[in-house]
Amino acid sequence: MIHNLSSVHTNARIGENVTIDPFTMIHQDVEIGDGTWIGSNVTIYPGARIGKNVRIFPGAVISAIPQDLKFDGEETLAIVGDNTTIRECVTINRGTKDKFKTEVGSNCLIMAYSHLAHDCIIGNQVIIANGVQAAGHVTIQDGARIGGLSAIHQFGLVGRNVMIEGGSMVSKDVPPFIKAGRYPLTYEGVNAVGLRRSGFSNEKITEIQDIYRILFIHNRNLSKSLEIVEAEMEASAERDEILSFIRNSERGVLKGFK
Repeated sequence: MIHNLSSVHTNARIGENVTIDPFTMIHQDVEIGDGTWIGSNVTIYPGARIGKNVRIFPGAVISAIPQDLKFDGEETLAIVGDNTTIRECVTINRGTKDKFKTEVGSNCLIMAYSHLAHDCIIGNQVIIANGVQAAGHVTIQDGARIGGLSAIHQFGLVGRNVMIEGGSMVSKDVPPFIKAGRYPLTYEGVNAVGLRRSGFSNEKITEIQDIYRILFIHNRNLSKSLEIVEAEMEASAERDEILSFIRNSERGVLKGFK
């Protein structure tokens, strides 16, 4: 299943039923899980840990050293979870001594020409559309959808089940369960369609809408709005997740709707 026109280092650990197409280079200190397919002209550098049933399309480069002048050759990883698809010409750099890894979760789709820089942490079931550029130390939580040609600032945080409009400049943190777009990046409502697809009930979606109506529609001071939500909305996992996300945001969150 490994084509004789590919180069696989003798120290690479290759699982069962792995297919490696011609003209692909697999370096030392690489692990590839069972059932994975790797297309032609892929380069996988040391430190890559590829899960089971992953598909990597031609031109992708996984685990190249960080584009970070502070990188000093430390041993770090680039991890790709099970059942994830990496499309053409995607680049995923390995980590630095900040997190010692860059990680993409399971069941993700990373579309063509996207870049995930060092120390990015991508959750499970994330879809990143064509040409997205995620700078170093970005975190994207489970179930998020990032529209094509968007750019995410260093240390940015994108919450769970967020939908970001294509071409967005994500310079502030984006709280969970919402849609975001425009310039500067602005709250555009709750991601109701995405939440239904993820199994959220209509009652839970209504609760989330009520929370964000207080936070981003009524044009109050955000700190005061957080106090109102905490005082008036019944405690729930989603309410507490939203409150915690906003209060702990280091970059500050996106603007409310005007």
